[in-house]
Amino acid sequence: MDIDSKDSLDTSPETSAELSSGRRSFLRKATGAAVAVGSAAVIGAPMIGNAQAAETTTWKIQTSWPGGVGLEIFKDWCNGIIEKTGGELAFQPFGAKDVVGEFQLFDAVKNGVIDAMNPFTLYWAGRMPSAVFLSSYPLGLRNPHEWDVFFYGLGGLEMARSLFAKQGLYYVGPIHHGPNIIHSKVPIRSIDDFKGRKMRLPGGIVAELFQAAGAKTTLLPGSEIFPALEKGTIDVADYVGPAINHALGFHQVTDFISMGPPGFMSIYQPVDLMDLTVGQRSWDNLSPAMKRFVESEVHVYSDIHHAKIQKADQDAWKKFEEAGTIITRLSASDVEAFTKIAVPLWYKWANKDTDAAKIFKVQLDYMKSGSLGYVTDDMIRGQTLNV
Repeated sequence: MDIDSKDSLDTSPETSAELSSGRRSFLRKATGAAVAVGSAAVIGAPMIGNAQAAETTTWKIQTSWPGGVGLEIFKDWCNGIIEKTGGELAFQPFGAKDVVGEFQLFDAVKNGVIDAMNPFTLYWAGRMPSAVFLSSYPLGLRNPHEWDVFFYGLGGLEMARSLFAKQGLYYVGPIHHGPNIIHSKVPIRSIDDFKGRKMRLPGGIVAELFQAAGAKTTLLPGSEIFPALEKGTIDVADYVGPAINHALGFHQVTDFISMGPPGFMSIYQPVDLMDLTVGQRSWDNLSPAMKRFVESEVHVYSDIHHAKIQKADQDAWKKFEEAGTIITRLSASDVEAFTKIAVPLWYKWANKDTDAAKIFKVQLDYMKSGSLGYVTDDMIRGQTLNV
């Protein structure tokens, strides 16, 4: 799929027939498991338990993880919710494409096919430009704690919830997983090596960055990257971190991994973020105490998810080395070159709508502050933000 196409970032809603088909397929898979979860007896229920609850409320949740440690962690977390809530709430987990395609998740939750989703937030930039600034973007905020400051200290969480509420959805919170890396069939050692390369990217501002560097970009969900590399449809692919990428077999179809300079693993998505978003009707059916529990639990899960994936990444590096994969790194001068491309793109996407501009302004002020200093007045001279 060409990311220049209008449909590249899930801008086209599913048809009623597609949703109905997905719903019927899903119900066949889900009914047995839902009954089993709903009937589980909980002895000595935790403090969250609601003694007046007549039965378990079960949410069907699909993640964007197609496999590997990310999917394992997600399923383990979901399967532990019923015990933590004393049987009041259960999460029934589904992997990528189990119910609907990854780029159909937004509409599936909105239309009630599933209750909630755990996607890569950037996937929705085509329908909500603000989504660009709810996940890391090229040369922006660079560390997990900086994103936590934005969401939980600078009003980012409230801004995100207001944005999703307009779509009939409740944004519970962000979920960290780590930097993205680039796999390639040829060595990538400088910005010039991207010229002419057929490259998979998540679309939006990230794709535009590499297009400006000369790459020919395309949008694919994670589950379709391996076959595209194997067939030669693409020869370069961005995806998440080493543990999951190794589990998906990328070492079998590429010889190289490209990253930023030491200490800057990814210049284009250094802290890629997922989230938990729930259909408003499903959210409204929870008790106030259960809503507080889910919000708190997502924050805790983000920490656990991030740490476990980083641990798995350490083991995966050894596996890539054993497979003969060669690691290459961009230089500081490449970072400077990419920064010159990135800054105008920040403003282009921020000025697509008022919500995006307001969110970016908070991040821009933070990046210019004495705490970070990523951005100087000279870097943004001549740029205008329509707040």
